[in-house]
Amino acid sequence: MGNRFWPLALLFAASLPFSFADDSLGGPKDGLHFNIEARAENIDGTRPVYKDAKASIEARVKDLLPRMTLEEKVSQLLQGDMNGWMTNLNDPSDNTKSFNRTGLVEMMRLKGGSIWGGYLMPWDRFVYGVEVGQRYLMENTTLGIPALIQSEGLHGFTNNGTIFPSPIGLAATFDVPLVQSIASIISSEAEGLGISHIFAPVLDLGRELRWGRVEEGFGEDPHLTGEMGLAYVSGLQGGKRRNASDSAVARMAATCKHFVAFGSPQGGLNLAQVSGGERELRTMYLKPFERACLESMSIMTAYSSYDGIPAVANTYVLTDILRNEWGYKYWVTSDAGAVDLLMTLHGTCETRECAAKVTLENGLSGEMGGGTYTYLTLADQVKAGTVDVKYIDETVKTLLRTKFALGLFENPYPYSDYLSTLRTSKSRDTLHSADAESIVLLENRKNILPLSKKIGSVALIGPQAARVSFGDYVFYNATLNALSPHDGFRQHLTDTSVKVNYAEGCQLWSMSESGFDAAVAAASQSDVAIVVVGTWSLDQTLLWSPGTNATTGEHVDVSDLGLVGAQLDLVKAVKATGKPTVVVFVSGKPIAEPWIQQNADAVIQQFYPGELGGLALAEVIFGDVNPSGKLPVSFPRDVGTTPVFYNYLKGSRPIDTGSVLEDGTLRFGHQYVLNSPLPLWSFGHGLSYTTFNYTDLKLSSSTIRKNADFNVTVTVHNTGSVDGKEVVQVYITDVLSSVVTPNQELVGFKKVFIAAGKSTTVTIPVTSAQLAVWTNKKGWVVEPGKFSVKVGTSDTTFAQTTLTVQ
Repeated sequence: MGNRFWPLALLFAASLPFSFADDSLGGPKDGLHFNIEARAENIDGTRPVYKDAKASIEARVKDLLPRMTLEEKVSQLLQGDMNGWMTNLNDPSDNTKSFNRTGLVEMMRLKGGSIWGGYLMPWDRFVYGVEVGQRYLMENTTLGIPALIQSEGLHGFTNNGTIFPSPIGLAATFDVPLVQSIASIISSEAEGLGISHIFAPVLDLGRELRWGRVEEGFGEDPHLTGEMGLAYVSGLQGGKRRNASDSAVARMAATCKHFVAFGSPQGGLNLAQVSGGERELRTMYLKPFERACLESMSIMTAYSSYDGIPAVANTYVLTDILRNEWGYKYWVTSDAGAVDLLMTLHGTCETRECAAKVTLENGLSGEMGGGTYTYLTLADQVKAGTVDVKYIDETVKTLLRTKFALGLFENPYPYSDYLSTLRTSKSRDTLHSADAESIVLLENRKNILPLSKKIGSVALIGPQAARVSFGDYVFYNATLNALSPHDGFRQHLTDTSVKVNYAEGCQLWSMSESGFDAAVAAASQSDVAIVVVGTWSLDQTLLWSPGTNATTGEHVDVSDLGLVGAQLDLVKAVKATGKPTVVVFVSGKPIAEPWIQQNADAVIQQFYPGELGGLALAEVIFGDVNPSGKLPVSFPRDVGTTPVFYNYLKGSRPIDTGSVLEDGTLRFGHQYVLNSPLPLWSFGHGLSYTTFNYTDLKLSSSTIRKNADFNVTVTVHNTGSVDGKEVVQVYITDVLSSVVTPNQELVGFKKVFIAAGKSTTVTIPVTSAQLAVWTNKKGWVVEPGKFSVKVGTSDTTFAQTTLTVQ
């Protein structure tokens, strides 16, 4: 399929009669080592350093930048779009391999630094479009600077690549090597098609649960988010593109986003302000980025403001911290249309010129599409003296550095054998593991689970039972590759006599109870009822289409964390039959339903799964897979009891609870009067079909100096009769500190397999930096004193000891 295209590409590359000898104002000047009429050549006939694959990245950047005209530099800072030369990209069935030559030239002239290619189309058409664009840039422009080709890969390459569980589901695995393997697969699938820039991972903390994009991040904790983010960046970028230079260090550019503090908007409303001071910024929001992103090839800024400063133009965060303090040297870009928000949302600029100037000068970042392309004003502003070209130069350097680091100047093209890396059997095996490990068993009263395959029948009920629910940033065709729970049960039970009685019961988005009778009948005729309910997102087309509905996803925020419509009443009706009832939440965020926690015989959390989610659910329920997922985010009892994250500051969660009893009796308390600030299930919680015991907790040294690291070692025993995986979690509490610190913080974790009746010794390293506090003198300090070290979950302690810092 792909091979028929290459001769056409070569013919195209050799036949376009374009000349670019006419340089405009702002270009390189006489006296340099190259002729101004032939900027891609040296006067003495030697090969330019920037074309030398053996030269260092910095030498190549230094050589290329002065060869560029002002207009070429500005073009590098703007995101173009494949729709500039490929037509009808909104029709995924169109496989026409043709291009608009005029559109191609104009697109690359104005916005040639990076190209958005996140469209659903046949793979061979996509490859054709990338080849056309890169051949033009490499062979028909003066300097031959390739573009970054960009797409989405939040939990799978969107153009019909393998779709894995949503990031919050990946976080629930607590399996760092698994997440790195998943990211590597995403990269391999995208790389062969010519993609070089993926917009992921998301490192926004899930501390504001009303926000629609909780599903896109790795949960509420900065340490877990940082470790998962680092695994993703390492997996995505690891290796080199084929035929890349010796100095290339990555094969794909990861994009850490959204920098910074985007996930805690006021009221949970997307784009709303985020309030907080520098201590909260340092101790929570910045930590995952510092851990995961210092070697990522790109970073994307947030839409929101923090403490009144728009993130896209925050000098302190983007220049003082990111560039100067952390030494970050690669590409930073705005989010889509974010620069325009300085005019339309934040009210800090009146004109496009102002928006471009302050974003560039305060952030040294590029401009993604989606707005009015304010950066197109920069060339005129330089000539008018209102913008110093040094800011453009410094920003262009960061993009060139990323491109050289990717080896794109040697090979920016798709691979002829791209089909060999798409949807492979290895990818499917990894997918299967991810879907199984991301499932969290929340409740299991009287050990009702796992079910025996000798059971006569099960009722599979609920609006999520026969539906495939993916997280956002997928295209509609992705569900065609996936198994719903109903599909998974039928496949898993093929060789058994178990009868599956299915009934939808109700729709996700309706209050109608017209399907309750069928659901109750199915439950009554079965030995066990499984009710699958939850939230839902939509694909990237429907999510933005008028007249559609969703309860999670970008720009889909909620004021209530309970089940929508008739879902809770459906669960109650099924439970009223007297049959054992298992409730499965399929969702992109925590669901606040205390009645289900109190009354269901078992509760399972399945954050939006990947393609084999339905099969993995059946395998867990019938015991072929022992659940090992842990919660990356705490579950509140009610939206009014949020925030509910586990690592609150000391003294911030007094407990004197009240409640409304089943008979309607009001039992008054104070915190809260008729509710509780305690979560239904806390961060780190997750049950197993076996039991684990912890012994012999010890530190490598119980007393250390302030700059010393240490290890936590513990022996974990599988005391049950089933093999299982356990997530060993280490938390610390700074007992006495100069500023208020969290009541506890996760500082390390490790997932281990332990056979039934066996044990293993686990050692988890902790660095001295993890003990530091941001003091009132605005600096990190490890203060002397005692630290409580515990092993367990955020609300359960299995073993505890004390560390003394001198």
